[in-house]
This record gives sequence, structure tokens and C-alpha cells, in this order.
Amino acid sequence: MSGDIKMLHTVNKSPFEKTSLSSCLRLAKNGSGILFMEDAVFGALQGTAVSDEVTGRAKDFQFYVLGPDLAARGLSEKPIIEGVKIIDYEGFVDLVTEHDAVHSWM
Repeated sequence: MSGDIKMLHTVNKSPFEKTSLSSCLRLAKNGSGILFMEDAVFGALQGTAVSDEVTGRAKDFQFYVLGPDLAARGLSEKPIIEGVKIIDYEGFVDLVTEHDAVHSWM
């Protein structure tokens, strides 16, 4: 039964300071949702050291980034990796309710 759990993974640390995103991408099951929030929003930007890693997994996961966290870091006008959906706080609540469980990567 545990294989049927729809999991949302939240990553809140910058991929340039911690390995949380890489660990998440390596261990999360295909079909999971992955939300970039807080300093992890840097991982949703195009043209970074991790953008190829994220792009390469786009077929395996649904990626989201919290728009207010982009704005708080002055990144709202920066290009986001294609396929990463920008959501607001209401969208975050919707994601949590649409998934069976949430796993936080810190």
C-alpha cells in the first residue's frame, strides 16, 4: 500500500549550500511533487549549476516554486526552468491537500 502514497516533497535550503535537493531528486519516487520554497527557490532558476539536474528529472516529477519566496529574494523577474509551476500560498495549501503525505528536506 505504501507505494500508492502520493507524496509532496518540500525543499527549503539553497541547492548551493546544502544537498537537500540532490538527495530529494535521488530518493523521491517518480510521480511525486517537489516544491521549492524559502532559499530552495534558487534551484528553480534557469542557467544555474543545478538547472540541468532539475530539467533532467522533469519527466519524473511535477515541480513547483513558491512565488512569494521568489519575490522575497528579488527573483520574480528571473527565468524559471521550463515546466516548473509558480504557485502562491493558496496553491501551496492545495498541494498539501492533494497529496497523501508531505516530506520536508532540510
